[in-house]
Amino acid sequence: MSANGIVQAVSLSPAHTFSKPNVSSIQLLAGRGVHGDAHCGELVKHRSRVKQNPNQPNLRQVHLIHAELHDELNAAGFRVRAGDMGENITTRGIPLLALPTDTRLYIGENAVVQITGLRNPCYQLDGFQDGLMKAVLEQDEQGNLIRRAGVMGIVLRDGEVKPGDVIRVELPPGPHRPLERV
Repeated sequence: MSANGIVQAVSLSPAHTFSKPNVSSIQLLAGRGVHGDAHCGELVKHRSRVKQNPNQPNLRQVHLIHAELHDELNAAGFRVRAGDMGENITTRGIPLLALPTDTRLYIGENAVVQITGLRNPCYQLDGFQDGLMKAVLEQDEQGNLIRRAGVMGIVLRDGEVKPGDVIRVELPPGPHRPLERV
């Protein structure tokens, strides 16, 4: 896959808020995540995961959502903008959900993010807008749950990320593993 995309927006929040305000740039820190974001750290920071085991590695350092999902949700009557669903990086032009596990995204001049898996949508989506959780969940013909609320990743290389930055996709060596919930 030689897909390239762009960064549409970047967002962060120092508190555990559902939505994250847009900012002019974010600084990615290798092995930690987004500098100044509540989820930055080597160990898990998502509150539900901390309750399970606070010593597990943070595989959810960076949350990415494709802007095409926002377009689809807005066309269905929701009002969703970049950062509203808690993502740090809003992309355009990359089929994030179709990428295999361990895909690397080269963002801007230096940053590298490795995709670890799918975001598991939670009840907070409905707290933001009624019916939003159902809108980002589907089932395939076999009844398997399809999660469409973006992907999670870890930072492999430091770098500044800002709107307009190019994102280059590098697939891992095969055989490819499909994304699973992290």
